[in-house]
Amino acid sequence: MSNDNNQFDQPIAGHEYDGIKEFDNPLPMWWLWTFFGTIIFAFIYFIHYEMGAGPNLDQELKMDLATIKEVAAANSAAATTAGGGGEQPPAADDLNAVIADKARAAEGKTIFAGKCASCHGNEGQGLIGPNLTDKFWIHGSKPTDMVTVIAKGVLDKGMPPWETQMKATEINSVVAYIVSIKGTNPANPKPAQGVEDKEY
Repeated sequence: MSNDNNQFDQPIAGHEYDGIKEFDNPLPMWWLWTFFGTIIFAFIYFIHYEMGAGPNLDQELKMDLATIKEVAAANSAAATTAGGGGEQPPAADDLNAVIADKARAAEGKTIFAGKCASCHGNEGQGLIGPNLTDKFWIHGSKPTDMVTVIAKGVLDKGMPPWETQMKATEINSVVAYIVSIKGTNPANPKPAQGVEDKEY
């Protein structure tokens, strides 16, 4: 403003309010280009989504839901054939062999601590989920029943399907651990739920 010959440093006549003088200074070029850019973007956006081939919100939702279903199906298929050369859920006799393997039960204990203890307690005594050490079962007490419940989950009770996050071998190991803790009577057990299995 020290240069009196610069037209931009001169106050605009009649533009003085309460001692504040307005000068005729141009806006910064970066600000102008940003402003013009937003106008151009808005025009292209409107043409593409309102008059062109751009998807609307309903179409985007349908595409996203389709993608979610595809990913879930792929994860489910991968989990079914994961590990051990594509191990399938074992038959009852094969599962009994897994249960008899103390190493598999030890592996299941580690998995249980990381994925199941938050709902069933560190010792299977039950918290949000039911007690796994007593004789009462909501969805069946057989090891094959346990495999199904772990794999498919119980959505209405808040238990997710673990088949998309655990290999079949890991699920079987967790079952081996659950069988190993039956009748252990941990401290502060959750009250019995379900039907008593007198043979369990």
